[in-house]
Amino acid sequence: MTGALSGKTVALLATDGVEQVELTTPWDKLRQAGAKVELVSLESGSIRGYHHLDKGDLFSVDKTVNEVTAEQFDALVLPGGLANPDALRLNTEAVDLVKHCVQSDMPVAAICHAPWLLVEAGVVKGRTMTSFPSLRTDINNGGGHWVDQAVHQEAGIITSRKPDDLEQFCDALIAALG
Repeated sequence: MTGALSGKTVALLATDGVEQVELTTPWDKLRQAGAKVELVSLESGSIRGYHHLDKGDLFSVDKTVNEVTAEQFDALVLPGGLANPDALRLNTEAVDLVKHCVQSDMPVAAICHAPWLLVEAGVVKGRTMTSFPSLRTDINNGGGHWVDQAVHQEAGIITSRKPDDLEQFCDALIAALG
């Protein structure tokens, strides 16, 4: 599959508190498939990954949310963790980026707690999706329908529950981009 995504640019939107494996696994798989991957965050510099509650590595930010538009990307990946999507959903520019990416019909992939951003962007109404189980009520209250599946794909939005689902999550994302 190397090179299958050559010419494609994918944004990974994350900030401090991102679940590290949910950032690094899609990043690595997308790059192996030939895509250019850019880390987009709230501020320039670096962000801190986490392994659940334990500090992980630092990752250099390529661009900030106020420096990008949806049109610059072919797909958007929203890694989870608890603190990461919670902080992002409080930032208007981050929420607007998510909303515009969904509205432009590009693949948008969200795992774990990241569907909070989809709820905040107002794009879950009438859609079926999955997430970490604690988001079920949020998705349902946003007008969506929550299901307990390793990966669910509907109308360009790919969702998964947790790190154990990363293999299927990445496969669905790469297939949607290819």
